[in-house]
Amino acid sequence: MHFILDESIGYWINVVAGKLKNELSRSLSKFDVTSEQWVVLNRLWEEDGVTQKDLAERTAKDQPNTGRILDKLEKKGLISRHPDGQDRRMLIVFLTHKGGELKNELIPLAVEVLNRAQRDIRDDEIKALRMILEKISRNL
Repeated sequence: MHFILDESIGYWINVVAGKLKNELSRSLSKFDVTSEQWVVLNRLWEEDGVTQKDLAERTAKDQPNTGRILDKLEKKGLISRHPDGQDRRMLIVFLTHKGGELKNELIPLAVEVLNRAQRDIRDDEIKALRMILEKISRNL
């Protein structure tokens, strides 16, 4: 059997994901936010007041990793966690005022990274790539 790494879509997905993560991390560093924390904050900007379990699912991370990210965000004063009124074993995650205000600072940075990454790529090509990646994700 013969396998050429440079022809593997998995290899290229990994290369691009790593570069995007590094560029985003570099852009966010002046705000003391990592790319992993950015994903969680972004989901909370979309919908505040969700469970840790929901955040894990929405960010495609396992619950222990999500918990560690939330611990760091809480120490930075960007989120708070409160027991669910109906099930006290569940924690509901909320943005603090400081965490909410970061949205206006961080989103333009992320958009700038994506714009650089997508330079010279047509919108229809981006849409097709996203659809293909979603299919691959569903297949796995």
